[in-house]
Amino acid sequence: MVSSLLPSPQYVPRPPAGLGLLRKYAGPVPRYTSYPTANHFTDDLSVLAPGALIDSDNRPGAGPLSVYVHLPFCRSRCWFCGCTNLVTQHVELADAYLDDLQREIGLTARSLDPARTVTQLHLGGGTPTFLSAVQLRRLGEILHAAFRFEPDAEIAVEIDPRHLEPAQVEALREMGARRASLGVQDTDPAVQLAIHRVQPPALNERAFTLLRNAGFKSINVDLIHGLPRQTVSTFARTIDDVLGLAPDRLSVFAYAHVPGIKPSQRIFDRQGLLPGVDEKLRMQLLARERLLSAGYVDVGMDHYARPDDELAVAVRRRGLHRNFQGYSTRAGASVYGFGISAISTTADGHRQNHKSLAVYRQALARGELPVARGWRLSEEDRRRHKLIMSLMCARGLDFDTLSGELGIDVASAYADELASLADLVADGIVERTPRGLVVTEAGLPFVRVVASRFDAFLRPGATGHAAAV
Repeated sequence: MVSSLLPSPQYVPRPPAGLGLLRKYAGPVPRYTSYPTANHFTDDLSVLAPGALIDSDNRPGAGPLSVYVHLPFCRSRCWFCGCTNLVTQHVELADAYLDDLQREIGLTARSLDPARTVTQLHLGGGTPTFLSAVQLRRLGEILHAAFRFEPDAEIAVEIDPRHLEPAQVEALREMGARRASLGVQDTDPAVQLAIHRVQPPALNERAFTLLRNAGFKSINVDLIHGLPRQTVSTFARTIDDVLGLAPDRLSVFAYAHVPGIKPSQRIFDRQGLLPGVDEKLRMQLLARERLLSAGYVDVGMDHYARPDDELAVAVRRRGLHRNFQGYSTRAGASVYGFGISAISTTADGHRQNHKSLAVYRQALARGELPVARGWRLSEEDRRRHKLIMSLMCARGLDFDTLSGELGIDVASAYADELASLADLVADGIVERTPRGLVVTEAGLPFVRVVASRFDAFLRPGATGHAAAV
């Protein structure tokens, strides 16, 4: 599904989206790291049958593995954070958690074909660098004892520059890590104080130096816009500060204010310092303009990469993929997540672990997979997943190719969804072509809005699987 997605000869590039379009389509829309999204998962494990999902994934000819490990510990709470984490100063608590991980990995690995190899490993959190060098080495030993890794496996780790020592970097290097993602968020001192994350730029520079000297070939920086005390001008300085580090990739996320789910965010309401909607959208525009001007490629979904980065290359070659770990160049891998809240995805469905450490441990003590909820995919779910991921990754729909792959006439089967795009066509976000549908360059900031029109769960009155076509 590649060359035929290129725009038709009549296609004329449009100017970048302005504030008006951003305001028009600013409503909440999923990020589509899966379909259906996790908020639709069921907790009826009798229907889900988590063990059967692994068994069915272990069929002959099954593809490689992508492994995610959730390391939830943090030394302090960042008030903006929406992640599942455990705040503590006691590093020794990670030893018991590594015992938990070893049990869970063992329960899963014994059901998998040992010939299947790991092509991707991601350590997320929380703060993976909460673990000491000794603990990181033990984690590496657990993983390498349970799985066979490809020689060129992509091993990445999320890093808090405030808590990074040379010994930890060396332990990660020994594990095979060559990619890192640094949480920076904002470099302005007033913003850092407001979000309870004081992180002088010198710490970011030190982290870059340690990682580059250790042979890390790709470093990503995470930024967030819409935080308290942020303005367009302060965020511009943050972008300049970060560009001075010459990161290979940047992720520029919008702050999600959900105080009903994350109580620590309620302090922002009491402070009254959150920027308004238009100010937040102007920051989004600013980030895109600055990063494109600096030579970065818009990968999609607020992600940017240097032109020679493999994500940018994948965009040009239409070889981009997407899963719970975000955008990836590794295709065909089943995702196995370990640790509290971790999500796994196989050919037949998704499953998510318990978020409570106590409940997670109780399940492991019983010799059970610590699964809390998930979703078993129907044929219609699979078809819609294919369409949504084609939009998210290939930036369009090639009707002939997709019809052949799915065994249906896509244009006819999804005529209502295609008709719903009329406003997006009028606004220059998508273009209908004789071969299908193309997300325009100006429409890239709205790609998940386009994808959402094919989400059966967002229809009025939707309660579950859409009817099979």
